[in-house]
Amino acid sequence: IYLFGTVHVLRPDTAWGSPAVDAAFDASSEIWFEITNPDDQAAAFPLIQQYGVSPNRPLSSILTADDLAKLDVAARSIGATAAQLDPMRPWLVALTLSVAPLAKAGYDANSGVEIVLRERAVAAGKPVRGLETMEGQLGILAGLSEETQIAFLRSTLEDFEQATVELDRLVAAWATGDTAAIEQIGVIPMMEASPEVYLALLAERNANWATQIETMLEGSGTIFIAVGAAHLVGAESVQKMLEDAGVDVQRVQP
Repeated sequence: IYLFGTVHVLRPDTAWGSPAVDAAFDASSEIWFEITNPDDQAAAFPLIQQYGVSPNRPLSSILTADDLAKLDVAARSIGATAAQLDPMRPWLVALTLSVAPLAKAGYDANSGVEIVLRERAVAAGKPVRGLETMEGQLGILAGLSEETQIAFLRSTLEDFEQATVELDRLVAAWATGDTAAIEQIGVIPMMEASPEVYLALLAERNANWATQIETMLEGSGTIFIAVGAAHLVGAESVQKMLEDAGVDVQRVQP
């Protein structure tokens, strides 16, 4: 089984991949991602309505006047207003606003690693599987406490102008395989800012995936698994959990 760390959104002109990655991909009979259909908007819409909208508890009832003023400034940068975002739950607003400056800076989800590899897998006739479902992923975000969701939104508003800078740093670290830098940029700040978010978005999911991979190892054939790079660094990475379970894990040099 090959584990490949990804970045979900990239600029179209970002070069990535290597002969080693291509060889691992080509040798694999199944391709696994976090979810099978990350770009399926038709599937996402009803789930976002279910998990991300709460008209009976609007943002204006749980945010301060200062929060709402900052939200309105950020919302106007994407052609909206705080009033238009009012029925949305804090996690969804934070996610929406965190993506906006990246798009303006040229980042594109359609250039993300998973989308590219999925198209390659389909073209090659390789089965595409998911470690999770889209509903499961959205449920994790929706399951965060309201206090944590509000903190996530406030952090997004504070860092709104710096979002592209941070992703640029992460992409640079990822492109050179600098796992220590990826951990410093993408894992440790999350752990320090909110243990709840860290556990929900990284540690608990890593444990789930490691268990699934152990089951895969009982079968035969070769499998290529591509997940966000932050899941493959740090003390509770997927491969560290596999090592702790007695699985032989080796890093393949590009």
